Amino acid sequence: MSTVKKAVVRQGFKTGEFVVYPSHGVGQITAIEEQEVAGFKLELFVVSFAKDKMTLRVPTAKAASVGLRKLADADSVTKALTTLTGRARVKRTMWSRRAQEYEAKINSGDLVAIAEVVRDLYRSEAQPEQSYSERQLYEAAVDRMTREIAVVDDVTETEALKKIEGQLAKSPRRAAKGEASETADGDIESDNDDIAEEAA
Repeated sequence: MSTVKKAVVRQGFKTGEFVVYPSHGVGQITAIEEQEVAGFKLELFVVSFAKDKMTLRVPTAKAASVGLRKLADADSVTKALTTLTGRARVKRTMWSRRAQEYEAKINSGDLVAIAEVVRDLYRSEAQPEQSYSERQLYEAAVDRMTREIAVVDDVTETEALKKIEGQLAKSPRRAAKGEASETADGDIESDNDDIAEEAA
């Protein structure tokens, strides 16, 4: 008799599958288990995040409502990578407000939204230093993006990061200090100089 474990499927997810949990990024469903809570039997996805050495238990019935999703498809990855080559869009609002918006995008689990954060906070060598909080948000977004692209494209995280950095290098040259073009919705398509003065 073979000892190969058959994948168990619930809510369209199966054991062994890589998934994205919005606030933690890419994890793997290692098991589906039952627990009794207050006299009720509860079925749970056991999602393991190897890099963070963390395990989450998500009720199978709540998978959709907590935003658990399958990995991005090739089209979404392409769209996210294309987003990186666009011009940074920075709103003229307080840094604390922008930081909250960036964090919400990172924790949305939406690969394209995460790519927007990477694009908007990216700094080339020639640009002024980022503040500590900008750098942290940028690194969190890059990390999320790298992990998902690595699993989707079946490459190492280093190769996925090179792909991201290659796309960022294609983004439009940042405008000289003081130059900024305003978009129709009042955002600034600048080139991050107005962030520096607030963050400094």
